Amino acid sequence: MRPIDERAIRASFINASRKEVSDLTLPVDFAELDFERLDFLGWVDPKAPRRAYVVSWRDDELVGVILQRAEQRVIARAQCSWCEDVTLRNDVQLYVARKAGPAGRKGDSVGTLTCAEFGCSRSVRILPPLAYEGYDRELARDLRILRLQEHVSAFLGEVAG
Repeated sequence: MRPIDERAIRASFINASRKEVSDLTLPVDFAELDFERLDFLGWVDPKAPRRAYVVSWRDDELVGVILQRAEQRVIARAQCSWCEDVTLRNDVQLYVARKAGPAGRKGDSVGTLTCAEFGCSRSVRILPPLAYEGYDRELARDLRILRLQEHVSAFLGEVAG
């Protein structure tokens, strides 16, 4: 992910009011983020734990969305629909985003099951286990990174309408 600053983040939101954007709290560790190792920036608002944010580049445009977390974390074993991680025991959470524009004002929304703390970028960078003799683990990791970027972009596209 290309580096971004607070101003660019606040200007990127497509499904938020000006008030919601002005009230958002950046991640605590924002100054230390390694954007080289991130495919998207996702965080839970420390002041409002049921609210979360995702910001990513989509077709050379920075796009941000506000998400609402469902009441309870998914308890049954579930797979993150973004990183598709099956080896880590991350909590998976249902997040819902109001659609942008007129559809969102009517109440339309889009949901996704994703890692509760948005650790997908970290998960996809772990080398997968050796599946068979000659298995290219680096290529498999690169493909997982690419799929994560595609899934996040597709979700942002659904929110954009």
